[in-house]
Amino acid sequence: MATIRDATPEDEGAWRALWDQYLAFYKVGLSPEVTAATWARLMDESSPVKARLAEVDGQVMAFAIHLHHPSTWVATEDCYLEDLFVAESARGLGLGRALIDDLIGLARSKGWARLYWHTNEGNARARALYDQYVGSDGHIRYRMVL
Repeated sequence: MATIRDATPEDEGAWRALWDQYLAFYKVGLSPEVTAATWARLMDESSPVKARLAEVDGQVMAFAIHLHHPSTWVATEDCYLEDLFVAESARGLGLGRALIDDLIGLARSKGWARLYWHTNEGNARARALYDQYVGSDGHIRYRMVL
């Protein structure tokens, strides 16, 4: 059985190990400064960027990084699931689903209107899970690096 909880300063090493695996999965390299800034945001109480962790037998095996923000389309806030990752050795244990369900509960308890996310078009395993919650809304993402 998994335990879902907020990340704490003591989780930095476990989170960084998973983060490195996540970046490798997407074949992305980030500078150490970006990773350090991300962790600092996750630990900053005033930041809307937070991480929920899934533990199995006391070991951090997955994370969901999310943030909440105002929206022009609803009166309350939205929750954006920016990064979801499950260690390869823990796939199939239901941790991705547990983290999404956890965020649904968190968002409802905070009165946020919507939870949304996106994934790589070719990430069939993740899409199979996500499609069990809701179908694609047909939007295509555009991202300009500045």
